[in-house]
This record gives sequence, C-alpha cells and structure tokens, in this order.
Amino acid sequence: MKNILKTGILFLSLLTFGGCKKDKDLVEVTIPEPEKAVSQQVGDPDDVKAEDPDGPFQMIPLPYAYNALEPFIDAKTMEIHYSKHHVNYCNKLNAAVKGTELENKNIEEILAKLDSKNLDLRNNGGGYYNHNLFFEILGQNATEPTDEIAEKITLDFGSFDEFKKHFSEKANKIFGSGWVWLIVDMNGKLVITTTTNQDNPLMPNAEQKGKPILALDVWEHAYYLKYQNKRKDYIEAFYNVINWKKVNEKFNEIKPKTE
Repeated sequence: MKNILKTGILFLSLLTFGGCKKDKDLVEVTIPEPEKAVSQQVGDPDDVKAEDPDGPFQMIPLPYAYNALEPFIDAKTMEIHYSKHHVNYCNKLNAAVKGTELENKNIEEILAKLDSKNLDLRNNGGGYYNHNLFFEILGQNATEPTDEIAEKITLDFGSFDEFKKHFSEKANKIFGSGWVWLIVDMNGKLVITTTTNQDNPLMPNAEQKGKPILALDVWEHAYYLKYQNKRKDYIEAFYNVINWKKVNEKFNEIKPKTE
C-alpha cells in the first residue's frame, strides 16, 4: 500500500510541475482491484428438522435445492423461508396440539374443525399447511398447464391468460400479508380466492371454502430480499416456477369427489 501511495504522489508531482509533457514521462499508477463480493452461502434443506422428532407434524422435504428456482426466487429467500419461517410454524403447531386429541388428526382435519378464536392453532396450523402446499407446487421446469387442469382453467376462466389476469389482480389487492389460492369449490368449479395472515379456504371462517390446489404466499418474507416493495414483479415471476404437473395431480385427486 505504501508503494502505491508513493507512486500516486510521484504521478501528481509530475503533473504539477509539468513533467508529463510526453507519454514516456507518465508514471503508471497501480490501483488495487476492489474485493469481489462473496456469494451468499446457503445450506441444505434436508438438514431442516422439527424440534420434536416424535411430534405428529414434521418438515416435508423440499423436492429441489434452495437455488433451483433462480432467478425468479433467490436461494437466500428460499432458505430463510423454509428453514426459519416454515419450521417455526411446524414447531409451534406441534406444541399447540401436544397432549390433546388433535395429536391423532391430520392437518386438514384440524383446520376443518378449527375454533377461529384459538389463534395459536389457527396461525401455526394454517402456516404449516399453507407453506407445505406452496413449496410443493413450485418447480424448476415451469410450463403452462396441460391435461385436465388446462382444460378446466379454460372452461372456468375462458383462457390461461384470463386466469393469470384475475389471479394477479387478487394478489396485488391483498392489503398486508396473506395468500392467493386456486381452489376447487364444493360444486367442482375452479375459483380464485384470498385469505389474510395464515388463514386458508379449509377453515370454517373462510369467505370462500374449497380444496386448494395452488397457493401463492404474499407475505413480505416470501419476496422482500429480491423484490423489496415490488410485489407486482414477484407475482409475475411466480408464473415461471409453478409445477403444473403437481397442480394437475392435486386437481385429479379432488375431481372424483366433486363430480
């Protein structure tokens, strides 16, 4: 560093006293390169486990790495979302049902009979179910819907573009934190609906009840590292990482019960 400073002083001195009349008089100044940014390190989603290994609810493994959805959802956001927020809902849900009859029920049974005044169970049970679905319907090789779900979307919305238009409008209009859902309602129709906080369409207090087959998390922790306040950009990016094959599977699981 001292040599670099001396070289710089010499260069300035030559300029000051007219010593740089010819190119050969110029003194080369070596400027150190800025340090390269260190890439953020992320862990392995398979390392994330519930605190209680014997609890009725455990972490469902991600079917992809944290960086698999880039550039649409960045690896650090995925890691924090899954290994901090989601596991916290899982742990608190286990604590909420411990020692009760709910230990022997699955999450859908719990949510269907939920007492909405039980905020501990409502928030953490909802958070656990909602995130499981959200992470499950994301995928690396996004395509437009095909097969039965494509036909159903065209039937109920007119076209895939119309579906996207209405889904995005709903997502952008949520005030604060919440979720956007594509559900199969009690009549077998596809419906787009929203809920606040960690509520979902399975709960008795839901404005629009039905079976979810696709979900978008619009809590800020789902997108803020990459998109900051630009929720609209995050919503648009979501269409690039939907695993429509999985959505179609979920639709077909429900369809026989509603037809």
